[in-house]
Amino acid sequence: MGAALIGIAIALLPGCTQSQNPKVQAPTPVSEQAVLRISVQPTQNKADQEKMITPLDAHLEKVLGQQVDFIIAKDYKDAVDMLVDGRANAFYGGVVSYFEALERGAKMIPLVAPIDADTVRPWYRSCFVVAANSPIKTLNDLKGKRVGFVSRSSTSGYLIPVAALKEEGIDPERNFAQVVFGGTHAETEALLTTNRVDAIATNLATYNQWQKEGKAENVRIVWQSVPVPHAPVMVSSDIPPELLEKLTEAFLTTPAGVKDLMGAKSVGYTLVEAEDYKSIGELRRQLKLSGESSQ
Repeated sequence: MGAALIGIAIALLPGCTQSQNPKVQAPTPVSEQAVLRISVQPTQNKADQEKMITPLDAHLEKVLGQQVDFIIAKDYKDAVDMLVDGRANAFYGGVVSYFEALERGAKMIPLVAPIDADTVRPWYRSCFVVAANSPIKTLNDLKGKRVGFVSRSSTSGYLIPVAALKEEGIDPERNFAQVVFGGTHAETEALLTTNRVDAIATNLATYNQWQKEGKAENVRIVWQSVPVPHAPVMVSSDIPPELLEKLTEAFLTTPAGVKDLMGAKSVGYTLVEAEDYKSIGELRRQLKLSGESSQ
């Protein structure tokens, strides 16, 4: 199952300390500080994701006392481009995109991560899904088949599944009849339901959502990963300390029922820091994916 390669220890630190200087003038009111522009990684169709954003946007603006702009990216690469070219100074998306942003020179720090409603922990599981009547039972059965991934920049929809495959001696480029990228989890689901591929990589939260919507009757899971750290909300290191402190408070006081923008069922947020994601960075290096372009 690839546990040796993708086993991940989650070590959340109890909190973070905000630096203060008693000699400086009184803090600038949050409403007068830098505009907060949050790049959002696309995981659903735009209309559905906009509905997810609305409650969180309202909560953040209420706590911060200022406007917050959420910008849904065109694709995974565009989400990172926004951080690099300055169109956004915060990001809500995957762990792989976090490392891609750092590699391209963006100065970002992880702030918080959503708490999974099912595990009550800040982690999730990746999985492979096939049609219910498919003969595929194991990872090895994927050889010679058409397999759909989300994006090379997706943690649950590419990095973790590929790590498991390679642990089993399976090279997607050599051993699969075809590799297809859906671009989002929703579009990758469509690849399977329209019979354009024989299996897809996604995450358990997405699969559970399909079940809730009645879309999982004709599909089943053939493999799932060990726990993987949830994607962080990350912010520019240039954001003023007062705004950073208030933004942290806003996320940590998010009311129940506000959805994780990646589509997972969540129950709030918890503090995270760079150390929590070192294992993912190491996994990318082991698979020689560092610096690989988004797709």
